[in-house]
Amino acid sequence: MGTLADHIEAHIKKMLKSSGDNSVELSRAQLANDFSCVPSQINYVLATRFTLERGYIVESRRGGGGYIRVVHVQVEDDLTHAVNLLRSIGSQLSERQLENILARLKDIGVISPRECRLVRGIVQQEVGTINQGKDVLRASLLRALLFYIIESES
Repeated sequence: MGTLADHIEAHIKKMLKSSGDNSVELSRAQLANDFSCVPSQINYVLATRFTLERGYIVESRRGGGGYIRVVHVQVEDDLTHAVNLLRSIGSQLSERQLENILARLKDIGVISPRECRLVRGIVQQEVGTINQGKDVLRASLLRALLFYIIESES
């Protein structure tokens, strides 16, 4: 079935696919009305599911004629983009950043849904065993696992 956030995300992605230029202008109030939720739920979906790490740019203008523009950033070479994304991982990585990177790599087809679940599971299991340095270990494990997956497929 999925959560309300899943439904809102799917709706926005459907709108992006049907647009000719990979961008769409939305009304936060209209979306909230369509989904019978509060506007902050729309903000949550935009902030967590449409991030730059996932390949989206969200522009917002508030006020009477305000709008939200969501742009899906297209890359010419998915594999090069994936490697650059992995190289950009710093020495620390939050759980949200991990999810965003995995979602982006899955969306562009660099990793399969199964590989995504495996990487997430391994990272969560190993990070769960320590009390300090979780973000450092998360970054190191993600980089190592994904470089191995990418290298073994090329």
